[in-house]
Amino acid sequence: MVRIQEEGFDIQSEVKKIKPSDESDIGALVTFVGYVRDFKDNKSDTLSSMEIEFYPGMTEKALIEIEEKARRAWDVFDVNIIHRFGKLNLNDEIVLVAVTSAHRTEAFRACEFIIDFLKTDAPFWKKEIGLKSESWVDVNKKDYEKVNKWY
Repeated sequence: MVRIQEEGFDIQSEVKKIKPSDESDIGALVTFVGYVRDFKDNKSDTLSSMEIEFYPGMTEKALIEIEEKARRAWDVFDVNIIHRFGKLNLNDEIVLVAVTSAHRTEAFRACEFIIDFLKTDAPFWKKEIGLKSESWVDVNKKDYEKVNKWY
């Protein structure tokens, strides 16, 4: 399940969508939530918010492809990916990835894989808005190094 949305999300509600209380085959549920944090390179400024843009159609397709790659690589039952767009404030949730499987190793690896590829392969554009300046965020070299470990 992939969603791109402007509004926030309730983590518990989203987890229940992929882990019903009566599901007995699921042995592991791994979640990742990413938040807006102040990581501006310019330490003389303070982040106040972030604007996230995406390309409708293309972005959903990229997220679906990332999910499908994870499903092919690991034995998982379900995946829930939510990525927000629009203006987000400091400490707002940006992304949720939740994965269920019979075993924790599969769920952890699939979740980490999805997050790594969301950082590099999903067409989102992020602008940091500080008290004094604004700047578009480039993909971090470390994010590409993480992605390369999967090959």
